[in-house]
Amino acid sequence: MSTLSASAPATTSVPLAGSAPPAAGTRVLHFRDVAKAFPDGTVALEGVDLDVRRGEFVTVVGPSGCGKSTLLRIASGLSPATAGTVQMDAERIGYVFQDATLLPWRSVLKNVQLLAELHGMSKTATNQASRDALELVGLKGHEKKLPRALSGGMKMRASLARSLTLDPDLFLFDEPFGALDEITRERLNDELIRLFTSKGFGALFITHSVSEAVYLSTRVLVMSGRPGRIVDSFDVPFGPDRTPELRFTAEFAALAGQVSHALRAGHS
Repeated sequence: MSTLSASAPATTSVPLAGSAPPAAGTRVLHFRDVAKAFPDGTVALEGVDLDVRRGEFVTVVGPSGCGKSTLLRIASGLSPATAGTVQMDAERIGYVFQDATLLPWRSVLKNVQLLAELHGMSKTATNQASRDALELVGLKGHEKKLPRALSGGMKMRASLARSLTLDPDLFLFDEPFGALDEITRERLNDELIRLFTSKGFGALFITHSVSEAVYLSTRVLVMSGRPGRIVDSFDVPFGPDRTPELRFTAEFAALAGQVSHALRAGHS
């Protein structure tokens, strides 16, 4: 696929319906020279290149207003790029927002069933997939509760379960744990690592937290201030069997320090 100049209209490619899901290690998302300009003249992104593969957890960190959420909205198809190439090779995409976005009048089970229903899954398959997903995220036994009866962490688990019903090839996470307290956030980080390891999806995760980025990821990308560009990339050497104690090791502190330094340099 050709790469477009910054002044050319963007192109977007999506997989054919019914195509086979990508194998582990297969690219599921491709950005090349992607830019985003808004009608008021604000340039949010410029010259962004990135790839995400199945079995890869890529986290993007950057200063506020640098276009991280815009990047995710382009990846999801919710907002078009204004230049560059966006190629989506994932057949199924899961999206977890900053807010859990649960419908207050539906039970936990009914909320988790929603995406499967909208995608035309049979009632039997929807029920089974939803109950399996709730068990995976630790919400078995809470099926009949309404969202108002859940803690913030439980709501995010329900949001994650809702997307898991589709068995996505690619997960997009828009700062899903940013509003939670530190202990709950760290516990959900561990839950997400467990799910990522067992399911093998590709992930593009947005966060302001360098520590969270290093703890979760196989690769961390650093964005500059607006217009957002990828200014550095760090491979994370820690394996999938990560424990909370990792955060207190010299190796973790050294890598987090390098990412923080790149973040400050890109913002200056």
